[in-house]
Amino acid sequence: MQLAAMDLRKLINSRFILSHFLFWIGVWFFYVYFFSYNSTDANYVTWFSTFLIPVTMITTYFVVYYLIPRYLLEKKYALFILYSIYTVILSTWLILMTIFASLVFLSNLNIEKMPPMSKNYVFVLILVYLIVMVVSFVNLLNHNFRTESKNKELENKILETQLQLKDQELQYLKKQIHPHFLFNTLNTIYGFALKRSRNTSDIILKLSNLLDYILYQVNKPKVSLEEEVMHLKEYIELERIRFQDTLKVSFQTEGSFKHKMIPPMLLIPFVENAFKHGNLIDGYLQVHIKIKLEDHVLHFEIKNSVKQENQSHKTSGIGLQNIKKRLDLIYPNSYKLEVNINNDWFLVDLLIKNINNI
Repeated sequence: MQLAAMDLRKLINSRFILSHFLFWIGVWFFYVYFFSYNSTDANYVTWFSTFLIPVTMITTYFVVYYLIPRYLLEKKYALFILYSIYTVILSTWLILMTIFASLVFLSNLNIEKMPPMSKNYVFVLILVYLIVMVVSFVNLLNHNFRTESKNKELENKILETQLQLKDQELQYLKKQIHPHFLFNTLNTIYGFALKRSRNTSDIILKLSNLLDYILYQVNKPKVSLEEEVMHLKEYIELERIRFQDTLKVSFQTEGSFKHKMIPPMLLIPFVENAFKHGNLIDGYLQVHIKIKLEDHVLHFEIKNSVKQENQSHKTSGIGLQNIKKRLDLIYPNSYKLEVNINNDWFLVDLLIKNINNI
């Protein structure tokens, strides 16, 4: 019904009227040419073609602007067939009336004066419905083209909306990481300040570097892997000061990190969780980190000592769930993350296939 209303509105469009006027002029010339076959009565042919044009127009517009949008495009096929039969019957009657009127007014009931092609009702009916079918076919093609264009435009809008939602979700996850990271570090400063430790100033200096990274660099879509690793080391140095002699850390790197880009704060949360949820066993918290880059494939491993009964390591705080969400958004189907607890060790193994694919 809406399609029919849209098509009716087009009828008042001057450009639409002009194009249709020129089209029916062309159809009139076509009729004149067709009915002139084996006939020299130009007057009869001209008027008969003129009489036939309104019949063709009524049939064509009814099919194109009523039957097709209201029944065919709405997939009401039974009603479309039924009303099409009614249309053929009505148009047949109109064509017969046109032939009869032409016989009466143009040839004075003298059948011999009628052009041969105008006598044959079947030929006239085929000619009229040839025009109807051509116009209907063109109209359906235009409808399909408009529908496809609208669908493509809608798909683009949906894709754009999805990208915006992904960006908003990433920003949300980043905001969850930053306060959590700062909370732990400020607690460390607070503890040393209470003790009036001479290490307090050193911690503040290192924290200032991390704050610059967190507050300014993290808003970038990507940073160099080399920069991320450098801030990882700064974070570890902060934790060395906090844990002092109760911490054992090994940090290994392999490969060239220059010109390799990753999202900011991608690896730091893993290290942060290791220190937050790790446990001292035999008087030490042990954290072992290995970062390997080979052929655009990043392999990040971290393990820390943890007591078997401390299952909260997996889910507490911002946890690994938010990290997984962020990886899903940035590297869909391009990463593998394994988390296990084995023999007093909490193990995280992250593999990203194409590190620059962000």
